[in-house]
Amino acid sequence: MTETPKLEPWQWPEEHWRKLVGQVRAGRSYRPKAWKDGARCAFALSFDADHETNELRDGGNSIGRMAWGQYGPRVGVPRILKILERYGVPATFYVPAVAALLHEDEQRRVVAEGHEIGIHGWIHELNSVLPYEAERDLMMRSTETLEKITGVRPVGLRTPSWDFSPNTLKIEKEMGLLYDSSLMADEDCYELMLEGKPSGVIELPVEWVRDDAVYFMMHRFQSLRPHTAPEAVFNIFKREFDAAYDEGGIFQLTTHPHIIGYRSRIWIIEELIKHAKAKGDVWFATHAQVAEFARDNAV
Repeated sequence: MTETPKLEPWQWPEEHWRKLVGQVRAGRSYRPKAWKDGARCAFALSFDADHETNELRDGGNSIGRMAWGQYGPRVGVPRILKILERYGVPATFYVPAVAALLHEDEQRRVVAEGHEIGIHGWIHELNSVLPYEAERDLMMRSTETLEKITGVRPVGLRTPSWDFSPNTLKIEKEMGLLYDSSLMADEDCYELMLEGKPSGVIELPVEWVRDDAVYFMMHRFQSLRPHTAPEAVFNIFKREFDAAYDEGGIFQLTTHPHIIGYRSRIWIIEELIKHAKAKGDVWFATHAQVAEFARDNAV
């Protein structure tokens, strides 16, 4: 039997590429006229507490890389929580279920101190390589695990590595999640469209430029060895905030306890908070609070 030759992208019929593009799209924008209590800008900090799952998810068994992951709960998270407490700032922690099971007391402390915990996969797996049934099962088990540990059911998802499959939004809709924070079609919140129809799921968009891993992450056995001076990273993040403030939008930041938590870097978080606090009209909120307010107050 002769196999049908595989078409190259430039040979695709219009129907095919339109279908690919239309799977998940940005819909209605959700920017309120003003944020809570008349604030000009929303400030949403997030910390992806991957911990040891960065190594485990690829089937790795490197003691060194798992020790690096352990730095997150052992040093990074306590250091972060201390700063958040000092300035009265709530934040969102996205936690793989395996990391939550390894560090249950951490999750309970995070919630007890007024922060949000969001879904971040089971073992930091890549959604795009999973069949629908496996992705749904892992997402459901992850949610139930986080709820069992913390007593609070998560309402938002950040896919591990921001890896979004054709089934992810469908599963989020089935689960009745409030929001997602994995995609990059805007800087304001927007509604996610599933195959051309409103899904009811709000996107609180991320971006690589507002992620610490882009500037600091490295792997000694690979060619991944970027390094940007902390002062330069702070300047990038500060400029992102200043622009968000000028526009009346959202400043959303993604960092990782095992990356940002070092002595020479943690000051970036504190200085950003101090800079924003000095404005006087910035609302510091969890991702869930921002998504809910944007949905309910958009003009």
